[in-house]
Amino acid sequence: MDRKNFVKKTALGAAALITGNSMLKAKNVKMKSSTYDKMMEQVGFNHLPNTEEITSMKTVLHKAGTRGHANHGWLDSYHSFSFANYYNPNRMNFGVLRVLNDDVVDGGKGFGTHPHDNMEIISIPLEGDLEHKDSMGNTAVIKQGDVQVMSAGTGIFHSEYNKSKADKVRFLQIWLFPKKRDVEPRYDQITLEDLGTKNKLQQILSPSKDDAGVWIHQDAWFHMGDLEAGCAETYELKKAGNGIYAFLLEGQVKIGDQLLSKRDGLGMWDTASIDIQVEQDAKLLLMEVPMTM
Repeated sequence: MDRKNFVKKTALGAAALITGNSMLKAKNVKMKSSTYDKMMEQVGFNHLPNTEEITSMKTVLHKAGTRGHANHGWLDSYHSFSFANYYNPNRMNFGVLRVLNDDVVDGGKGFGTHPHDNMEIISIPLEGDLEHKDSMGNTAVIKQGDVQVMSAGTGIFHSEYNKSKADKVRFLQIWLFPKKRDVEPRYDQITLEDLGTKNKLQQILSPSKDDAGVWIHQDAWFHMGDLEAGCAETYELKKAGNGIYAFLLEGQVKIGDQLLSKRDGLGMWDTASIDIQVEQDAKLLLMEVPMTM
């Protein structure tokens, strides 16, 4: 099998969407396949840009309209990187950032019980209420202003459903490769009281239990900001060798010389800092991640 077909086969099998209402008793259930292994097979193939993307030596631009799209009726999902039936060999990952899905789920619908292992999974609700259940016994609801993290580690089963029967739920689901395999699975969520503070990049995730936001098993830092037109910010990377991926939720910003509009993504590396100029009121997510394992 040539490399292209090998990568395509592993990508297509990486994230099947399963619907159902029952929660499996998973403490002694053997994982049939490994999330980590399927995703890891693709790291290093092309986390940097190709000739068909708008690029410079240190950036890769993913315009909103170039993302993968899947509408399953109950689920409308946009993929910044290859996921499930969306396969683009030039859009596999950005460093350890493997999945960035922009999901809308209909009332009462959701993702049935399914397994993960050795992956750091972050959910950020944008609208509505998302209910989570897992094999560790956690049942929780997250809403706008919350951040949820799950370290899949040695293996976990979970489900996610729209808590409302009538209203849609909108959220980002983000997967990062961990820096250490086979950790004890864990779940956490927090409410960020100051997330709506204007013109401030608020840290929502880090590698440290003692730092602001949730923590994960990776040298990554996430920040979100609700920024008004005319605001200017400089973000300094926390760790040498990391890159940063900016995802614009709303509005219009300029990072360096690159103008970004709603749902555009921009990856940057080999830099110690980035300059942000807000052109129109904006909501921005910054994800600083290692570029190598």
